[in-house]
Amino acid sequence: MKAPLFVKIRQHFPRPVIKDVQQKVRTELKKVDLRSRLKPGQRVAITAGSRGIKNIVAILRTVAGEIRAAGADPFVVAAMGSHGGGSAEGQKKVLASLGITESSVGCPVMAADEVVEVGITASGRRVFCDALAWEAGAIVVVNRIKPHTTFHGPVESGLLKMMAVGLGKARGASVFHRTKPGEMSQALLEMGEVFLRSGKVVAGLAVVENGYEETAIVEAAPPEELVSMETRLLKAAYHLLPRLPVDELDFLVVREMGKNISGTGMDVNVIGRMRMAGVPEPEHPFIARIVVLDLTDESHGNATGIGLADFTTARLVEKIDRGATYLNCITSGNVQRAMLPIVLPGDKEAFEAALRSLGAEDTCRLRGAIIKNTLELEYLWVTANLVGELACRKGVEILAPSRKLEFKDVLLSLD
Repeated sequence: MKAPLFVKIRQHFPRPVIKDVQQKVRTELKKVDLRSRLKPGQRVAITAGSRGIKNIVAILRTVAGEIRAAGADPFVVAAMGSHGGGSAEGQKKVLASLGITESSVGCPVMAADEVVEVGITASGRRVFCDALAWEAGAIVVVNRIKPHTTFHGPVESGLLKMMAVGLGKARGASVFHRTKPGEMSQALLEMGEVFLRSGKVVAGLAVVENGYEETAIVEAAPPEELVSMETRLLKAAYHLLPRLPVDELDFLVVREMGKNISGTGMDVNVIGRMRMAGVPEPEHPFIARIVVLDLTDESHGNATGIGLADFTTARLVEKIDRGATYLNCITSGNVQRAMLPIVLPGDKEAFEAALRSLGAEDTCRLRGAIIKNTLELEYLWVTANLVGELACRKGVEILAPSRKLEFKDVLLSLD
């Protein structure tokens, strides 16, 4: 098959960055005045999720140090809903894969299967909390603020979700994911309010990353200001979200997907697909065919989001842990996202099948792109016929002349 020529480009995104993250964390927590909120010797749980967050080890270590300086006894607790197979052992393994261990964060790292029911929202949703965290005297909620991949609203993926779903473990995640997408943001507000009313949460520390996966914003807030802080920072996160340089493509090749990249393996805000029963697809971006080639090791076999693709490889499918994937998608209710696309032996076969499926008389005229993953969008390859459109666009740099697609050990290097 005659394939289009490709050109390497670079996108320039807004790039605020914190140079000394640990000092920023200390400064923010001093504003909260932990000493006045904690009792001497009190055990304090610090939340840690399954997402890959830049500088998370240093952040958790600094939070633990500030709690200890306030006279309390910190520990990190796994707070990731049903991820890690929904088991304490699996969740500790996920944290270890992210570098979060007792030696790295300077305090015990713990996980539990058991939850405690802590209340019921006004609309009747039961709220659960990890037993270890609830038994502690206080909780400091730490998480990244970012757009969610299932719903949109005043709060999405952040501190409130860490409370309702992360600390809620599989039971809390199940309650939340039975909610209709249009009601999920309000559900988080209500479930988070149950946590905040309990008095267990003494502070929230929020992190926002720029389009280069760098720490752009770190802010702390006491419980009474936590919701307003998260609402404000979500707007900042949307502004910094990296995106594709065009809104319409015939095909997109994604070299890797994984839970460390997005909760849905591939960020739906980037690829423009929801694949949820009863939920309309976004108008933009529109991508006719998506090919995904591999699953990251950090995903531990969880291929949630594979159903967002049209074509994939045998290599990726062999890495799938069906138990972890199915638990994640059954818990969330988004079963379509676990469905397998067309599986081909290798990269070349998957790519060519996608192009053939488009029925174009001249495949060289198709508009397409190749990216490493939906998180790293600074460098990518686009078909040569997009150069004229992109050359005059602010924030896009053409790096090299057009070249043929190469299939060796991997598809066309993005280095």
